[in-house]
Amino acid sequence: MAPRTLPDLMVRGLSLSGLLVFWWALAWLKADPMVLPGPWTVLPRLGAEAVSGALWHHLGATLWRVAQAFVAAMSLGLVLGVLMGLLPKLNRWLDPWLVFFLNLPALVVIVLCFLWIGLNETAAIVAVAINKIPLVTAMMREGARALNGQLADMAQVFDMSRMGRLRHILLPQLAPHLAATARSGLSLIWKIVLVVEFLGRGQGVGFKIHLHFQMFDVTMVMVYALSFIVVMLAIEALILQPLEARARHWRGA
Repeated sequence: MAPRTLPDLMVRGLSLSGLLVFWWALAWLKADPMVLPGPWTVLPRLGAEAVSGALWHHLGATLWRVAQAFVAAMSLGLVLGVLMGLLPKLNRWLDPWLVFFLNLPALVVIVLCFLWIGLNETAAIVAVAINKIPLVTAMMREGARALNGQLADMAQVFDMSRMGRLRHILLPQLAPHLAATARSGLSLIWKIVLVVEFLGRGQGVGFKIHLHFQMFDVTMVMVYALSFIVVMLAIEALILQPLEARARHWRGA
């Protein structure tokens, strides 16, 4: 994997700086901090919230929920997707289920999980995972369908073990699809986690946004929204994008 170059980092920094300038300009033109507070209002409040420790507490709670739901959804979705892609008969039976869950509104799933399981952590994680599993399954199914059959034939000719086929034939071909699924999945999961926290949790970024929404405190809503977006951008740039580049490297992409 080629190292990230300085110009690339500079471009990303300038792009984000442009977004900050755009925000500043909009806030300046609006000139109403009750509607759209500017960076000069939001950033000091963000710093104060970080110093108090409240920001890290709620960020940590949300990130923990995101991590649990992400692992559960990726694990089950990966297995289901690969099996459906490799076994046409299984796909024929499960495809209607997949279409159903892909089109089931996230809000309905969240509300039903809270009603059936209760207002607890288990319900929150299950609701988020259920909303994500169908997408992972659909994307990994397409990845399994795109597998090179000639490589599988070669493995059979050379009498490779199942573990060898998994490590050297299956996983390298699925890696780009898995990386892309992880990137899209993470962006979806954290948004659903915030909705779950907004509706039925007592801590987390979504809970704080709900609390300040009830008090019509736009500045604090933006503080918590901005803080979590920054964290997810960091995860994307430092972890997910390098992993995706490495996953595609074997193809020379």
